[in-house]
Amino acid sequence: MFYVARSGLGFSYPLFFVCKYYFRGEEIRHEVRARLLCREFHLAAGVFPKGEMDMSQIQVTDLTFGYEGSSDFVFENVSFSVDTAWKLGFIGRNGKGKTTFLRLLLGEHVFQGRISPLAVFDYFPYLLTERQMRQCALEWLEELKPGSEQWQVICELAALNVSADLLYRPFHTLSQGERTKVLLALLFSGENHFCLIDEPTNHLDQESREVVKQYLKKKRGFILVSHDRDLLDACIDHVLVLNRKTIEVQSGNFSSWWENKQRQDHFARMENEKHLREISAMKKAADQTSRWARKSESSKIGLDPIKDHDRCTGSRAYIGEKTRKLQSRVKQYEKRMEREIAAREGLLKDIENPVQLKLSPLSYHKEQLVFGKELEIGWEGSPEAVLKDFSFEVRRGGRVFLHGKNGCGKSTLIKALLMLGQLSEDGARTIRSGQQHAGEAQRIRSGQQRADVAPEIRFGQLQSGSGLIVSYVNQDTSFLRGKIREFCQSQGLDESLFCTLLRQLDMEREQFTKNMEEFSDGQKKKVLLAASLMTPAHLYLWDEPLNYIDVFSRMQIEELLLSCQPTMVIIEHDVRFREKIATRVIEL
Repeated sequence: MFYVARSGLGFSYPLFFVCKYYFRGEEIRHEVRARLLCREFHLAAGVFPKGEMDMSQIQVTDLTFGYEGSSDFVFENVSFSVDTAWKLGFIGRNGKGKTTFLRLLLGEHVFQGRISPLAVFDYFPYLLTERQMRQCALEWLEELKPGSEQWQVICELAALNVSADLLYRPFHTLSQGERTKVLLALLFSGENHFCLIDEPTNHLDQESREVVKQYLKKKRGFILVSHDRDLLDACIDHVLVLNRKTIEVQSGNFSSWWENKQRQDHFARMENEKHLREISAMKKAADQTSRWARKSESSKIGLDPIKDHDRCTGSRAYIGEKTRKLQSRVKQYEKRMEREIAAREGLLKDIENPVQLKLSPLSYHKEQLVFGKELEIGWEGSPEAVLKDFSFEVRRGGRVFLHGKNGCGKSTLIKALLMLGQLSEDGARTIRSGQQHAGEAQRIRSGQQRADVAPEIRFGQLQSGSGLIVSYVNQDTSFLRGKIREFCQSQGLDESLFCTLLRQLDMEREQFTKNMEEFSDGQKKKVLLAASLMTPAHLYLWDEPLNYIDVFSRMQIEELLLSCQPTMVIIEHDVRFREKIATRVIEL
């Protein structure tokens, strides 16, 4: 058997396999060209393909749903409608039911009420089996999306600025960004499908996020669950919001909704204060009137005709009438107070009033914490170095962001710095070519999992100050198991303080008794963030800390870091977060 190697991929294909897909690919390319010309002609004439101008509504009526074993409903008597032609952004706190609602649309759960869609739903991300991961995407396109044609997928890949060659490579060999683009292309390759898109930009670098953003801007007929404010502003024209107690639908993007939200919250607070003042004034007036009534009544009862000879015989009746009027006035005050209290109820039910988080970073005695010069870093077993001829430094109070494409070595550098924080306390250390990290004394305090495989520093110098304490947030949350109590015990964390911090990040108390395997991805990431925030450290290493984190908690973290100004090295692709927090951006 003959084999043909594909340059840069690290594997070979059988010759017959390459020929088979080459000739089939040429047929598809000719078909694509013809269909694109036809499509452009129709669009120029104002004639749209079937399904592109169809409009219908998804009606949700009295929706009630709760998970088995839970005392609270995720949704209770919820009613609203959305148009299938909208570009709908879905916003809400972690654990409020965004993904659950998408699953309800797909018919995966039994619920009370009614959802009457006139559309065929399709969900992103697709769940792939191990077999499909080993295969080329071309082999399972029809399997995942019946009715999808190859030429359509190739057209969508072209819109994503990637080559159709991705379809001919085993899926597991593709990068995270390439996988996302292939699956998005498949998602939008059908007609009359209403797309449910759940967090498409997680784990994507900035360049890939920009491509996905520009791609979704041109689409319509989808619900987009995302916490990326830049993506939401660019891609949506309506907002579906899961508030604390209600669900609302508004026209506009995230920024317009957030501006309206702040106005509504401000108005609610002002109205609440107004009602409280009125209730207080009426309570004082009622108390004073009540005292007058009691005093008047006592004077009637204590009337002495001998001593009070100058009072008319009808004075007792006069005093009784006066008392009655005063008591009637008291009752009127009480009724008005009840009305004011009723009007006040519900004003603050959807108010977002995030608690100010706390962080206690340790002050390091030197200005420079970490220094690297002409570094070459790779992984054990790989001949290729991930980073070459790389120099940098981390100074006290600096918030250094690592920026670059997926696979350029950002996480590798973080793990190298993590190892540096585990070095012995005998002063500054220099790691030179050939030195190994295994067996070094541990000097790390974080609530996170250590990497099983350590990067190798093959050349260059890497220095740290003595006694450096590091706190680490891993981008991976899959290792979290068991209950919160067990996690705190294993990491030496105070359970009470830890749960308090999670409550400040808006995690419900009922989650504390559940296994962490049942947590949403955002709730798992909050567990790691809370563990890091509780750790006094000189240096904080955060690897994509905001993946799956809701927009409200992101704003909380932004305020925290700006106020405390810890020394940090961060990998994060949220543009707005980086613009606010970074004191320096290093391009890799």
